[in-house]
Amino acid sequence: MKDESQKRIARVFPRRTKATPDDALAFVGQPPLFPVDCDEVHISVAFTYDLREAERLEKPWGKVAPTKIGGPATGEPEGEFVPGRYLKLGHTITSRGCPNRCWFCRVWRRQPEVVELPIRDGWLVHDDNLLACSRAHIEAVFAMLTRQSHGVQFPGGLEAARLAQWQADVLYSLNPKQAFFAYDTPDDLEPLREAGRMLRATGFAMRDNRLRCYVLVGYPKDTFEAAEMRCRQAWDAGFLPFAMAYQDSKGGLDLTWRRFQRTWCRPAAFKTLMREPSALKRPLFNERSGT
Repeated sequence: MKDESQKRIARVFPRRTKATPDDALAFVGQPPLFPVDCDEVHISVAFTYDLREAERLEKPWGKVAPTKIGGPATGEPEGEFVPGRYLKLGHTITSRGCPNRCWFCRVWRRQPEVVELPIRDGWLVHDDNLLACSRAHIEAVFAMLTRQSHGVQFPGGLEAARLAQWQADVLYSLNPKQAFFAYDTPDDLEPLREAGRMLRATGFAMRDNRLRCYVLVGYPKDTFEAAEMRCRQAWDAGFLPFAMAYQDSKGGLDLTWRRFQRTWCRPAAFKTLMREPSALKRPLFNERSGT
């Protein structure tokens, strides 16, 4: 019997993203017409609204090899990160879990405390909350990033409230391609402003294109006016806002909120603000036209 390291594992994904692996044993959707030589099939589900599709795929893939469904959407604790298995090479995860208890987030329900993992090389860091790790671990992650030949990115997001000046200094020295922070709840605003001040003190320019901020929009009782105000507040704090539309467990998302999200993800919108100061006094998003 083969041990786990010797098994040929076909990984199946309900949908393709920029992080989906692209090796010969990575598949999206149905089995291909040609035979797949593998010992097991793992259907990896990142989003709960893809669970139904994963369950549908389990039957045809079950004819190929023993098949199981896993991934963040299942709520099961995740183990050690294996580069290239469920995320394309270059993407890395050095810790799992988050000590915060954000109402909209499922991470802490799956892993309520941060677990530090062995650090694997990569330049796109997807940790749930890297800055909640120990200083030794964070320093080791930063040291690993200095060895990378690609532009460093933090798409997993960095928590502004935990940012220390020494971390801001190292972040600047890494010359990241993108570093995302987050503005999800009202309590995030002041820490975001303070993080902006610390980052500018290191040398980042105001509203540096590399400094981005996820802004949660479209959750129950949210309004377009309030959501746009939060995007503008992130802009004023020194970050380019990147609207993230709230989706329920079924993936439900109002079409108008999707249009709002596109408006506040487009660099053209920010260029309008920089080119036309008067734009700061009028809405960028027209609810009626959806633009």
